[in-house]
Amino acid sequence: MSTKESAILVVEDDAKIRNLISLYLEKEGYAVFQASDGEEALEAFKLHHPCLVILDLMLPKLSGEEVCTSIRTDLKEDVPIMMLTAKVEEQHRVGGLRLGADDYVTKPFSPAELVARVETILRRTGQRCSKITYRGLTLKTQRGEVHYNGEIIPLTQHEFRLLHFLMRHPNQILTREQMIAELYPHQEKVVIDRTIDVHIGKLREKLSYDGDRELIETIRGMGYRFVAF
Repeated sequence: MSTKESAILVVEDDAKIRNLISLYLEKEGYAVFQASDGEEALEAFKLHHPCLVILDLMLPKLSGEEVCTSIRTDLKEDVPIMMLTAKVEEQHRVGGLRLGADDYVTKPFSPAELVARVETILRRTGQRCSKITYRGLTLKTQRGEVHYNGEIIPLTQHEFRLLHFLMRHPNQILTREQMIAELYPHQEKVVIDRTIDVHIGKLREKLSYDGDRELIETIRGMGYRFVAF
């Protein structure tokens, strides 16, 4: 995950331009995902839930306009979209903005300026980027949703809050006492350590991770840890 907790999807047919943009963004601490055509862009969007999309208009399979329309209309996402194009006519810029783009950059452009525009958009739309993503697992705090490998995972309120707490402290060991204080801050009822173990067990069942390492590890005698890497 990036140091700025912001994932950006770069969709560009030209690999050199795509890699150059990605390089500049990664230097600034962003997690960058790439796509080379419209269909790949939508799949990557559903999988990674980026905080911002940099989208070329001239793409194979699906055009940038079609991708933008699908994100706004079909997926009903308000993630910021920055469009890239070699077209300089005003009608193309206006058309892109009307489709739902937040910014418009004409080629050729300065990568440094593009990064500055990204910073500006993310500052302006900060609440729309309040999500945490690790290893295919995305938690959207504003929507109260959890997505894992592109699918929505239904969680109870306590499970969501517990997962949020773990993901806010990646790779850190959290004690059961800390988790109880997070879930029951007003101590409205007596809560035992076993309650946390039950919540963790249900989380593991719903995430059903089958890789080399669990997403949530048990640290014997201490507590639990969310494994981010």
